[in-house]
Amino acid sequence: MNERIQRDAAVVPTRFWESLPNGRVACTVCPNHCRLAEGQRGACFVRAALGGEVVLTTYGRSSGFCIDPIEKKPLNHFLPGTPVLSFGTAGCNLTCRFCQNWSISKSRETDILADAASPKQIAAAALHHGCPSVAFTYNDPVIFLEYAVDIARACHEVGVRTVAVTAGYINPEPRREFFAHMDAANVDLKGFTKDFYQRVCGATLSAVQDTLVYLVKETDVWVELTTLLIPGENDRDEEVDAMTRWIAAELGSEVPLHFTAFHPDYKMTDRPPTPPETLTRARAIARANGLHYVYTGNVHDEAGGSTTCPGCGQRVIGRDWYEITDWQLDDHGRCRRCGYSCAGFFAGPPGRWGARRQPVRLGVS
Repeated sequence: MNERIQRDAAVVPTRFWESLPNGRVACTVCPNHCRLAEGQRGACFVRAALGGEVVLTTYGRSSGFCIDPIEKKPLNHFLPGTPVLSFGTAGCNLTCRFCQNWSISKSRETDILADAASPKQIAAAALHHGCPSVAFTYNDPVIFLEYAVDIARACHEVGVRTVAVTAGYINPEPRREFFAHMDAANVDLKGFTKDFYQRVCGATLSAVQDTLVYLVKETDVWVELTTLLIPGENDRDEEVDAMTRWIAAELGSEVPLHFTAFHPDYKMTDRPPTPPETLTRARAIARANGLHYVYTGNVHDEAGGSTTCPGCGQRVIGRDWYEITDWQLDDHGRCRRCGYSCAGFFAGPPGRWGARRQPVRLGVS
C-alpha cells in the first residue's frame, strides 16, 4: 500500500530493519521480511518506509481499552481471577482467514485508532483500575514492538506486569528484545502442518515453533498455548496427536494448552462452528500424551475449564466460564491435598474479578 506518510507524534523510528541496494529498506521484525519502497507500508500495515528507514506509524494510539478477566486471554495459570487492562492497535503480520478479531487486526484504516495514550498513562490507568497486569492483545503486539516495550517499562516501574497475546511470528533478535519485557504470553499455535500455516495463515510453522522453544527454554516468561480448532482444517485427531506429542517432548508437560472453538467469521464463513465434542476429544488426546493442563474454551464446559492436580487428580481450580468456583491451592500454588506445586504464576489467593468486561477511556473512571 503506497500512501503519503507524514511524521507526527505517532510515527517513530525503529531498530529492526536494513538498507537494500535498490534504495528500498527491509523490515526485519518478522519472517515476512517486507521490502519497502519509500512511503510503502509492510504487510502488517503499521510499519512503513519513510526517509530511508522503517518507522512505526501507530505509536501511542490504540483501538480502545477494556478491562477483561485474565482468563479471557486465555491465561489460567497467571494471576487467576484478576482483571487485566487490555488493548490493541491495528494491523497484523499474519493473514489468517479465520481471524476472530479481524475488524482490528485486518484494519487498514488508522481512524479506528481513536484512543491516544502514552506508556506512563497506560501504566497509571492499570493502577487506577486495580489491574495487576496490562495485556497487548486484539492484534499481535510484535508489530508495535517499540510501543509495547515502552509500555512494559513504564508498567514495571510501578509494579504492573505485562502480557503478550501473540502468534509468535517474530525473528530472533527482535524476539529477544520484545520478550525481555514480558511477564507472560499466550501464544497461538494455530495448527501443526506446514500447509495450514502457509495456506490459511500466510506464515510458517517452524518460525512459531522456534519462538515457543525459545520462550520455554531460554526465558522466564510464563507461557500458555492456544489452538483454535477449525472443522476440516486443523482438527484431525492425527494432527492433534502430533502437535501435543511435540509440545510434551519439546516444551514439557507443564505448559498449559487451550483448545478453543471456532465460529464462522471473516473469510471462513463457510465452515460450521466447532462441535464441543471435538474439543473434548482433543483434550483427551493431549492428556493421554502427557500434558498436565489442557483446557477447552469458547464453549460452556466446567470440566474442560477447570484445573486438576497432576499429583493426586483433585480439582484445584474450578472454573465456570471465567468465574472461579473452587480454589484448593495454598498461597504458594501447592495442592492442599497432596502438596504438588501447580505450574504457574500465583500471588496468594485468587482475585474476584469474575467474568466482567469493562470498556474504559484512559483518564476516565
